[in-house]
Amino acid sequence: MGALASLVWLGLTVVLIVAQWRIFTKAGVPGWACLVPIYNVLKLLQISGRSGWWLLGFGVPFLNVFVMIRLVFDLASAFGRGVAFGFGLLLLAPVFIPVLAFGGSTYTRRAAA
Repeated sequence: MGALASLVWLGLTVVLIVAQWRIFTKAGVPGWACLVPIYNVLKLLQISGRSGWWLLGFGVPFLNVFVMIRLVFDLASAFGRGVAFGFGLLLLAPVFIPVLAFGGSTYTRRAAA
């Protein structure tokens, strides 16, 4: 049973990495950037139109929750999706990230300078 659970977890991880790679390439960012630990969050902030200074918010307790919530809603908005899709990204990320990556969403916002 443990081996089956490990295979399912590995499969889900691979699907989410491929989906993030696709989201990054849709936004004009190199796909490999999603694999580098802090750099991927910085690029995700830029994709969603936020300054890189927001990265410091992830290090502050309780503020990091607000920063993460704001990030998923800004990400949905950057791809032309609404608030309902933002709630989907927030609450059901393993379902909505592949929908954002492989669906018909197009990147509509330029990255912050």
